[in-house]
Amino acid sequence: MGVANTIPGVSGGTLALMFGIYEELIEALRDGAKAVGFFVRGKISDGTKRLKSVNWKLLVPLGVGAVAAVVILAGPLESGLENHPEEMAGLFLGLVLGSIIISWRLLPQQNISTVATITGTGLIVFFCLGWQSGPISDPSPLVLFLAGAITICAMILPGLSGSFLLLMFGLYESVLEVIDDRIWGDAAVFAVGAVIGLALFATLLDRLLNRHRNIVLAVLIGLMVGSLRVLWPWPNGVGSETEPGVGLDWPASGEFLTPTLLAVGAFVVVLAFDALAKRTTHS
Repeated sequence: MGVANTIPGVSGGTLALMFGIYEELIEALRDGAKAVGFFVRGKISDGTKRLKSVNWKLLVPLGVGAVAAVVILAGPLESGLENHPEEMAGLFLGLVLGSIIISWRLLPQQNISTVATITGTGLIVFFCLGWQSGPISDPSPLVLFLAGAITICAMILPGLSGSFLLLMFGLYESVLEVIDDRIWGDAAVFAVGAVIGLALFATLLDRLLNRHRNIVLAVLIGLMVGSLRVLWPWPNGVGSETEPGVGLDWPASGEFLTPTLLAVGAFVVVLAFDALAKRTTHS
């Protein structure tokens, strides 16, 4: 799951489904969120009791493994973004397209209203991303805190990747740099934001998915569709500093083959993981 959440377009939630631990994970996160809520309100005794009910046998090894994977992969991914931006953008394009297909299949209702929601959200995100000046370098502590709080929520949603949200916000490479260079202060701010964000939104997201699953998933799909603006081929590389996301700049004619092959390969891999998840869940 750590590997999945490091790569834009691949959902840790999807892999949790594949491994058959998704429902247990959601329950553990709910209990943890309630415990944090008690502590915030000053109910120390209730918070301590709730903490004891959390499934730590699941969360601790899962968390350690996920963090280890993120630390190991941060360097290679950062290097790839710097040295091969077009190829990495093509790879991410395939991953996000695969996630869009998977999320579409998760929709309880596939009707005109759903398509309209996806289209409207996608168009808004697509044009809004044209306003950003490019990847954000050296983000402030507040930005890192908010990024952690928002992206952590995507980790528990099948079909949506936290790294994808970082990529859309222009913070993906900066967060990788924080992890790879062991900038502990910034990493701590991001982690605190993630913990608080998960505590605040885990229960809310669960309620929204239970009560308004179709509209929530449609908005998430629209978000992914609109995010394609920051990927290949338009910005000519996610790591490019030459007005990425502003103008729809096409790459040179000789730069299409490798990114295209990587996009197709990534697309196939994501769908293969989804097929494996379904097979494992049904068995």
